[in-house]
Amino acid sequence: MLNIDGAKNETIEISDKIVKNKVNHKLIKFVIDWQLNRAKPRTAKTKQRNQIRGSTKKIIAQKGSGGARHASKKAPLFVGGGIAHGPKGSVYKIKKINKKVKKLALLQTLSKKTIDKNLFFLADVKREIKKTKEFNIFLKKNNISNVLIISDLDSMKNINKSARNIKDVKLIKDEGTNIYDILKYKNILITSSSAKKIQNRILNEKN
Repeated sequence: MLNIDGAKNETIEISDKIVKNKVNHKLIKFVIDWQLNRAKPRTAKTKQRNQIRGSTKKIIAQKGSGGARHASKKAPLFVGGGIAHGPKGSVYKIKKINKKVKKLALLQTLSKKTIDKNLFFLADVKREIKKTKEFNIFLKKNNISNVLIISDLDSMKNINKSARNIKDVKLIKDEGTNIYDILKYKNILITSSSAKKIQNRILNEKN
């Protein structure tokens, strides 16, 4: 476990269930698609045939006119009628996913980072790091770039000012841990308190 103050490295115990899972790339992609689907705003909306206001009177006789059979002016064929297969607003194509699937995909993603040797742990930061230069030196010393930092609240308060201006560095709270961000960045740096919280939350879930 890394220490930003350069103190003697400590160790941290992580369950094999977190870092030694068989990776199923199709499962991970399925969860990422679900996550991106939820993130997209669905604002466009058109009215279908059953949502158009107007008379439902049959416009011509069923037989005898020599023309096609029509029921009402609300059919998509007519001007002012409903729109066939148009966008349905916020309820359009909302994907659903099981809790177990999300949990398993997160475990497998962390396992992949472990296999690739891109998962690092950071001892909780007890003092405020005000200068960007100091935090940047720490990252370069440990050969860490393009990094997602998953932090507990106290550590985030102490490193936020110094880390937020570094290129390709993103800070998120441990409760916001998600597969998309983990895969978007090459390296993952997790504070010790966050690692324990994530482990307890995942392993203690009933579903």
